[in-house]
Amino acid sequence: MRRRRLLAALPLLALPGLAQAQGRAQPPATPDPALLAQVEAYLNGLTTFRARFLQLAQNGASATGVAWIVRPGRMRFDYDPPEPTLLIASGGQVMMYDRELRQPSIAPASSTPLGVLLRPQIRLAGDITVTALERRGGFLHLSLHRTGAAAEGQLTLIFSEGPMQLRQWSVLDAQRRETRVTLYEIDTATRPNLRIFDFNDPRFFEEEAQRR
Repeated sequence: MRRRRLLAALPLLALPGLAQAQGRAQPPATPDPALLAQVEAYLNGLTTFRARFLQLAQNGASATGVAWIVRPGRMRFDYDPPEPTLLIASGGQVMMYDRELRQPSIAPASSTPLGVLLRPQIRLAGDITVTALERRGGFLHLSLHRTGAAAEGQLTLIFSEGPMQLRQWSVLDAQRRETRVTLYEIDTATRPNLRIFDFNDPRFFEEEAQRR
């Protein structure tokens, strides 16, 4: 099986599973309100984020690349060759593009676990249920899912503290398969040209072909 197909089975922005997925939902946690407020403040203050990433799937597939987050609303995961995948969130949509096949597929950003990071105002309550907020292994772990939709899967964000910084996340999908992404070489000062997110522009794919 080709490396691309292995990664495609567990995409970075894994789409929710089918409604009939089995498994019991975790009960809502009672997190430390002050600590939860610190996490919210950090995420809402995060306007530009660039990092190298290492993605590991449960089946052993791996990939590296560059991740961009420009809040609100924009995200881009540019995989290193030979992996041909490009993932972009913009305008309320997520596009997964196969550069070899020149084939895009699009879904609502709200249907992806990482969509919570793109909101203009992040609030870890209401339509988001926090199932865990704990310090473990020297890092702060925050686990959550959409309220009333635990069967879709769970997102865990992992932060370093002092100062707080997003360092890793994992997506556990409806079939209990995990994709883990580790971030390094983090830059929160550089702001990219916003054209790299504009896949609805007819010139976008021409420029991407020249970029590669």
